[in-house]
Amino acid sequence: MSRSICFYFQVHQPTRLRQYRFFDIGKDSHYYDDFANRTILDRIAAKCYLPMNELLLEQIKKHKGKFRVAFSISGSALEQFDRYAPEVTESFLKLAKTGCVEFLNETYYHSLSSIVSPTEFRHQVLKHREAIEEHFGVTPKAFRNTELVYSDAIGAQVGDMGFTTMLAEGARHIMGWRSPDYVYSCDTRDSLNLLLRNYRLSDDIAFRFSDSNWQEYPLTAEKYLGWLKAADGDVINLFMDYETFGEHQPSSTGIFEFMKALPGVVLKDKEFEFRTPSEVTAAHGSVSPLSAPEAISWADEERDLTAWLGNALQKDAFKKLYDLSEKLSIIDDPVLWTDWGHLQESDHLYYMCTKFFTDGDMHKYFNPYETPFEAFINYMNVLSDFIIRVNEMLETK
Repeated sequence: MSRSICFYFQVHQPTRLRQYRFFDIGKDSHYYDDFANRTILDRIAAKCYLPMNELLLEQIKKHKGKFRVAFSISGSALEQFDRYAPEVTESFLKLAKTGCVEFLNETYYHSLSSIVSPTEFRHQVLKHREAIEEHFGVTPKAFRNTELVYSDAIGAQVGDMGFTTMLAEGARHIMGWRSPDYVYSCDTRDSLNLLLRNYRLSDDIAFRFSDSNWQEYPLTAEKYLGWLKAADGDVINLFMDYETFGEHQPSSTGIFEFMKALPGVVLKDKEFEFRTPSEVTAAHGSVSPLSAPEAISWADEERDLTAWLGNALQKDAFKKLYDLSEKLSIIDDPVLWTDWGHLQESDHLYYMCTKFFTDGDMHKYFNPYETPFEAFINYMNVLSDFIIRVNEMLETK
């Protein structure tokens, strides 16, 4: 059995909130910055989604299906593709039709529902599954949670929904001496296989590729293959944001040329095969259970939830948002459900993060706010109006 390389790309764009002032509360319930959402999506489509999808399609055809990748596209991103850039959806559909691309299940709204509400978590997973089926004609078989958030409890929920493959972060504090380059299983559901991100090799592409001060700069396909070969496991999981290509790493850095060269260099060597997540777990069995008592993620050096729930502002907003779930269930209004879903997008909490140290630049990227406190105030103004709408509608029931 040849060793595996598993490429997975996260595709997500949040539904950004407009500047919502205190005096708007109770008067105007349109919360979204339609201009910013359209402008940013158009830019990223032109710089990343369309050229990179074309590149991947070319490589799949060139290598006769031996090059394979996986995507997780949030429901929020799909909605914006439909609204502003249907050509992006069409380009992903072309990839789906090759049979060489796996589309993963996730939370529809890119939310943190998995850590607070099993009911809402399941609802969003099923809603996302339906969206993937509708857009691409495939039913997802593997699962990837928002920001790779994972714990034993979440693994149990995912396993109970029938998934046999889930992606997670190869965080050092749960791995210990073990390598992320093997298939593991959930400690509480042995039927659920875990694929763990090799964060060093993933970040070599996602973050360090264009850093001229990096001692390994410039990175070539041949050099990278050498690093892949030096790893000692069955599978190397390379998980990253899709916006890495053309947005985080501009085309001028040579990132597209690197990705164009890599499949051929790897396949010519014949030590590895490219496999999708479901193909990896079918090819390589679990070597042992893996326990994660506390939630981990792929964010920051800590690999935990502090990027979203690390300060009092974030925790207060998070609690007030999910405290509404019972009232919303009684009302059962589709418009309120939709707004509640978009308010759950983890990006809103991420903008409130106060960790401006080694990870500061990443927290500022795509952030429309000058400070975390500004993000908090704007979000809470929106949430205050939403709470008024919920309470008014509840009174009519």
